[in-house]
Amino acid sequence: MTFKELDIVAPIQKALEAKGYTHPTPIQEQSIPILLKGTDLLGCAQTGTGKTAAFAIPIIQQLYLDPAIKKGPRRIKALVVTPTRELAIQIADNFTDYSEHTGLKNTVIFGGVKQGSQVDKLKRGVDILVATPGRLLDLINQRFISLRDVEYFVLDEADQMLDMGFIHDIKKLLAKLPPKRQSLFFSATMPENIKQLSNTILHNHEKVSVKPQQATAEKVEQAIYFVKKSDKSKLLITLLQDKPNDSTLVFSRTKHGADKVVKILAKAGISSAAIHGNKSQNARQRALGAFKDGKLNVLIATDIAARGIDVEDLSLVINYDLPNIPETYVHRIGRTGRAKASGIAVSFCDAEERAYLRDIQKLINQQVPVIEDHDYVDDSEEPIGKAKPSKQKQQNRNRNRPQNGKPKNKWRKPRN
Repeated sequence: MTFKELDIVAPIQKALEAKGYTHPTPIQEQSIPILLKGTDLLGCAQTGTGKTAAFAIPIIQQLYLDPAIKKGPRRIKALVVTPTRELAIQIADNFTDYSEHTGLKNTVIFGGVKQGSQVDKLKRGVDILVATPGRLLDLINQRFISLRDVEYFVLDEADQMLDMGFIHDIKKLLAKLPPKRQSLFFSATMPENIKQLSNTILHNHEKVSVKPQQATAEKVEQAIYFVKKSDKSKLLITLLQDKPNDSTLVFSRTKHGADKVVKILAKAGISSAAIHGNKSQNARQRALGAFKDGKLNVLIATDIAARGIDVEDLSLVINYDLPNIPETYVHRIGRTGRAKASGIAVSFCDAEERAYLRDIQKLINQQVPVIEDHDYVDDSEEPIGKAKPSKQKQQNRNRNRPQNGKPKNKWRKPRN
């Protein structure tokens, strides 16, 4: 199926073709017809599935075809609320790309920066507003924003929104929205509290779901390194030195851990930057901009800060720390292997993280291949799905280590 077969109007098709998009992803193919009918939608999908276009394209089309849009001053007709600044900026950029030939205007607002320039854009009038909850409520209370004309409401990354403590802000926003509207609710996971929240937002809705297995398994080459916690930084340096020009996203479980990795890499002569919640908005945007532009090849990120990172040709994702929530693993490796591209995602697993690996493999319904031939193998416990190497094999491995102490490890395709 092509976008043309989905009855997408010519101006949007032109914008999509300029981006190289001709065929919709599964979530786009399922969601767009539902939304063009004006029906509410509950979408269960994670990063990398084409979710943003799935809701942006039909919203843009319906606004473009609405004759009332062209009359009088611009009022906010569509509102997209999302948990992080990075994701808000990314969504707004997508709206700008897809609506290039429609005459519609959008803007993005978020906290952590002065509000002056954001208020100026709002005063000039916008059709579509992308916002994080805190700044949105601030500007509503200051009477710079009115939601009375909103016809399309999107709550994106709902599970992350609740994890970050935004539930009370969301409830305040819902009370300010017109009851007559089309509502879209997207979440990567659907625990009971998310289902309850969706029921307060949606009416007579349809559901679209893209499962984790569908989103990751086919296109991302995955591998696991069993390594002692104390050796993780050495293994990371080895992998990065082996592919110095590759664009690599490294995930740390904590903010402190991300900063520590940056310092360790700097001592090894590897330039990198960290993005996390304790960094200023300007610092995060500079680091992300340099990474997207190819001026910086290594970015260290926490999970929340990584929401919204959309980098073309991302070569490698490294899980420096395995996540304790298996769905998060799916989000992470979904950063590579997007669209029709393939990607590589490798994970470091120390003894304390083996239970996390079991949960991940259960979720994705596959065994992640183990790379046994490297210089920092942790043989302290029996690796999952693999037998411990024999004493003779370990002796051979030790004999093959370089005498000068410099690791000789190369990226090798794992043996299945």
